Amino acid sequence: MVDAGSTPEWWDSAKLAISTSDTLLKDVIEEFEEPKLSSRGDLFATLVKSIVGQQISVIAASAIWSRFEDCVGDVTPESILAKRHQELKEVGLSNRKVEYILGIAQAWIDGFGEIDWDLMSDEEVIEELVKLRGVGRWTVQMLLIFALLRQDVFPIDDIGLIRGMEKLYNSGKALEKPQLYEISENWKPYRTIGVWYIWRSIDPEPVEY
Repeated sequence: MVDAGSTPEWWDSAKLAISTSDTLLKDVIEEFEEPKLSSRGDLFATLVKSIVGQQISVIAASAIWSRFEDCVGDVTPESILAKRHQELKEVGLSNRKVEYILGIAQAWIDGFGEIDWDLMSDEEVIEELVKLRGVGRWTVQMLLIFALLRQDVFPIDDIGLIRGMEKLYNSGKALEKPQLYEISENWKPYRTIGVWYIWRSIDPEPVEY
């Protein structure tokens, strides 16, 4: 597992490669060069935080996550399962999100916590984690980026990514998925860094999970 605070060893070479292949993104990189993407080194906590943030604003997610941490302390399967459903709901979570988080915590104790994710390909990680209730492909892609620091992740359904690419490449007008994929071809095999800087271009505060 990636250590807490780690940054990708491929970051600088990726930044140089993309700056060469995509002049529009080069300008964004120069404007928002720091900080680098980093990992909290805890895939479980990152997964839980991604559930908290599903379908709500970044500001709302941050507030709820802060209350969630105050409630459970260290975010571990054991600390979560020690809380009653109502206690978790009172931090601002929906009933369904509480059910998802409790289910994930139990699954971690039942075996998911023993999996060596570093030995798996991106698609293998996705295939395994979407077995958990409440976890979809986008959620796992956030884990691939923010917990495992995988270099070529392109979460095509991320609304912030879509809007940022439309703003940068098409004067804010809509782009279809094939067009988005075509643009991302210029970023391979480092699409993660392209995604990171598109996010930075629309929100100066770095995205965190």
